[in-house]
Amino acid sequence: MKVFGFIAAKKAEHSITIMCRVFEVSRSGYHAWAARGPSARALKDARLSARIAVLHKQRRGVYGSPRIWSDLVLDDGERIARKRVERLMRKAGLSGLVTKKRRATTIRVPGVRVAGDLLERDFTAQAPNERWVADITYLRSWQGWLYLVAVQDLYSRRIVGWSMADHMRTELVTDALAMALRSRRPDPGLVWHSDQGSQFVSLAFGHQARAAGIAQSMGSKGDCFDNAVAESFFATIKKELIHRQSWPTKAQLRTAVFDYIVVFYNGQRRHSTLGQLAPAQFEAAFPQPPAASRAPAENPETVHNPSGYTQHYCYNNDPSTV
Repeated sequence: MKVFGFIAAKKAEHSITIMCRVFEVSRSGYHAWAARGPSARALKDARLSARIAVLHKQRRGVYGSPRIWSDLVLDDGERIARKRVERLMRKAGLSGLVTKKRRATTIRVPGVRVAGDLLERDFTAQAPNERWVADITYLRSWQGWLYLVAVQDLYSRRIVGWSMADHMRTELVTDALAMALRSRRPDPGLVWHSDQGSQFVSLAFGHQARAAGIAQSMGSKGDCFDNAVAESFFATIKKELIHRQSWPTKAQLRTAVFDYIVVFYNGQRRHSTLGQLAPAQFEAAFPQPPAASRAPAENPETVHNPSGYTQHYCYNNDPSTV
């Protein structure tokens, strides 16, 4: 009973007899309650709370109750209600992270013809390498700004290509596309969807996309919902990584982004869209049919970068070289 628990907590400050009289409960009832051991439910709560704390730490402190619940049910085989996980996490002071607002990084070129919207907010795909979405965001370090472009496969939500630099020139997006093409080897007809930023409407990027058989798609001007999946990824990485600490050097920030994308986001982080599987798990469970004519795809984390500053670790799996 809650009353008996309160009495037990305050017995060093007040007389048990007086408290029992005030709350209109019997002393014998209180002493009988105190003599009993913890209930089976209390013991399970204690076990679950300890496990939840371990899982929350393993998931870098970013998981809220829905994903912790999925870990317990899918990985540990627990039979437990989500509300119970919410209660135990709230009691332990554990929670997910809250998204912060972002500022615009889209720089448009007036008068330049842009591609039409081939997705029309349908962010689904029936197989890998049918539809990719991309966007650019900014990241702050003590040494100055870095810009990140990420390419995401709508089939598995996997980040298939990315690039970082301290500028927003066209090379930023062409490097990311080159990485995605090396790692995935898509067939002609893939749709690349982005906003109307100057980098995506540039002649260099358009030529690279056409040479790869890619159909460009662009959302309407000033409407973030037309590229909601790409926007969502940037909100997630900022919430779960960037905004949780300051970054003294650009090298530290690059290494942390590399680790987050390769190890955590692609390999471990559960996605509700994928039935609470990570992108790598989803692709392993529902693989792409083999294509005899396609050359073997290179792993984006093991392809070496032969040139330049802007690509950084796009093709290099050694963060120490960043």
